[in-house]
Amino acid sequence: MLIHHRHRWDVDYGQATALQRELSSLVVREDDFGVIHTVAGVDVGFPRARGQARAAVAVLNFPQLSMVAQSLACRPVSFPYIPGLLSFREIPAVLAALRRLDTRPDLILCDGQGWAHPRRFGFACHLGVLLDLPTIGVAKSRLLGSYAALPVEKGAWIPLFDQEERIGAVLCTRTGVSPLYVSVGHRISLETAIDYVLRCCTRYRLPETTRAAHRLASG
Repeated sequence: MLIHHRHRWDVDYGQATALQRELSSLVVREDDFGVIHTVAGVDVGFPRARGQARAAVAVLNFPQLSMVAQSLACRPVSFPYIPGLLSFREIPAVLAALRRLDTRPDLILCDGQGWAHPRRFGFACHLGVLLDLPTIGVAKSRLLGSYAALPVEKGAWIPLFDQEERIGAVLCTRTGVSPLYVSVGHRISLETAIDYVLRCCTRYRLPETTRAAHRLASG
């Protein structure tokens, strides 16, 4: 898996936030990809008392959403848990898992934030810029931003704003359940990101990509 933008991972808080601000200028927030044949999910777990991150990547064909490839990798954890900087804690293990794949996914749905981030550089943006791959942030909870009313029917969504800027969407993927917070990662527009998230959700709140990666990481 080719890495297009490399940087050090042994950084402190100030260096990490500076890197986020610098690299956020590289995020492409419009559609810049061809036909999507495969979609991937990534998940990172932290086995107790091991001091390691266990990263899983599940690649599904699209639109069938059947598993075609999977990979696991463990790496020592070298960065503390700090909200807004989770990519520095988790991405090194994710990159290790991606390098073990024989196939390069066309689109990655990340279980976390993308543009909906204080420095506009959440996990999905970080991974997408490093790999120069289309990515989407699909978070289960809101990191920041406000919205007018909660959508309750599947397919309904409303914009998520940080002051005057639209930073993402609050999306209902199953009627009557809590929404997901979708934002651009890299090389995709928000409207297209919403469409792909919905097409990757079947009977459940979470996309099948996320569910498959979580099962793999927890196994």
